[in-house]
Amino acid sequence: MPRINVTSVLVDDQTKALAFYTDMLDFIPKTDISLGEYRWLTVVGAAEPEGVELLLEPDAHPAAKAFKEALVQDGIPFTSFAVDDVVAVHADLQARGVEFTQAPTAMGPMMTAVLDDTCGNLIQLTSPA
Repeated sequence: MPRINVTSVLVDDQTKALAFYTDMLDFIPKTDISLGEYRWLTVVGAAEPEGVELLLEPDAHPAAKAFKEALVQDGIPFTSFAVDDVVAVHADLQARGVEFTQAPTAMGPMMTAVLDDTCGNLIQLTSPA
């Protein structure tokens, strides 16, 4: 049966994205292959180095830029990452300088927060409430 091995987040600058996702969110670099102007650039969760790779994919296509801008304008996260405790992670990331568009908020059985990844995306963090 199929399984997810790579998923993407569209970024406006791969180098800036790599710095944010590794320095701020503690992902670790997995693959970095030059493809001319762009790179096949992936990161993985530090606790799951063989887990699903997150491709920091260039948003060079005009439709990608328009899509991302519309999501941000409407406050819609591009993707969601699970954490053990949204409140604690929010406090830690905010202390590191990460900007949030939504503070930790209870949503039924889940707690969510939304951050700005500095690369044109809103990213939701979720944990059990």
